[in-house]
Amino acid sequence: MTAKTPRQFFRPLAIGAPEPYRELPLRLERMIHFVPPHLEKVRAKVGELAGQVDILLGNLEDAIPVEAKQAARDGFIAMGKALDFGETGLWVRVNALNSPWFLDDIGAIMAEIGGKLDVVMVPKVEGPWDIHYVDQLLAQFEARHALRKPILIHAILETAEGVKNVETIATASPRMHGMSLGPADLAASRAMKTTRVGGGHPEYKVIADPSPDGGPRAVAQQDLWHYTLAKMVDACAAAGIKPFYGPFGDFADAPACEAQFRNAFLLGCAGAWTLHPSQIAIAKRVFSPDPAEVAFARRILEAMPDGSGAVMIDGKMQDDATWKQAKVIVDLARQVAARDPDLAKHYGM
Repeated sequence: MTAKTPRQFFRPLAIGAPEPYRELPLRLERMIHFVPPHLEKVRAKVGELAGQVDILLGNLEDAIPVEAKQAARDGFIAMGKALDFGETGLWVRVNALNSPWFLDDIGAIMAEIGGKLDVVMVPKVEGPWDIHYVDQLLAQFEARHALRKPILIHAILETAEGVKNVETIATASPRMHGMSLGPADLAASRAMKTTRVGGGHPEYKVIADPSPDGGPRAVAQQDLWHYTLAKMVDACAAAGIKPFYGPFGDFADAPACEAQFRNAFLLGCAGAWTLHPSQIAIAKRVFSPDPAEVAFARRILEAMPDGSGAVMIDGKMQDDATWKQAKVIVDLARQVAARDPDLAKHYGM
């Protein structure tokens, strides 16, 4: 597929649409908290939730019954009109591109609350052609409704074809915000033999060789998603966009949720989905750097102000590579500190 030339890549796709971003807006996005907007009792709590999370997402797709699709769309629009979200991002997960609801989702939301919307999450993205379609459509609605800032696109990686095309999806448009791993649909697409939503599986394991004395053999459960997550992280990092872990469906297993989120954080993910309020604190804890790590990273930066040379700190050599690693941690800590006064104190910021 022929790519656009650099000169053409950043041009608006409709007359009157805003200029695309050259760089992503700098925002803290540790958790994408999903809200089913067709439920009035849930919408009533959104004002309180907005102060606790980095992103609030109105979910219109999976988990919303067919008969509630219109109510979910209307509920999201009402939610967007009623609240000032401040520093909290407002996202929507629209219905799939091949569904009968997608076009009305985009049209109604852009007309009513397009000025408040930050990101459209697109499910089941299979290739750059899906991004190109949504890119053009958003530009037309931005122009029609005289919106001043561009709406970004976040793709969910949840089919085998999407995984195969992950690099071209990541670079398909200057609107690309990032990608999330969608393990449930991806498992079905690959014919994986699991009904779990994210997380590991007790039968996906390695076992030690038999011991001479016939004693018990060590067993270690493996991560079903490591390959795909790492591939997605690389594609996002190369394109300058953000990778996210998706859903963890077992709300009762907080330790397993935290382990999956922490693996994703260490691998390079910016955040994860939170489907239940109990997961918010987990995501906030995991995707905020540890104060001890921040303190050590600051020591590295202070010892090497220009990032060159090499120094010894606590018996360990630090050089330009570890300086870059330290800068990642300290930059994230500064973002967290600006949003979270308690952590700012722990970070000494």
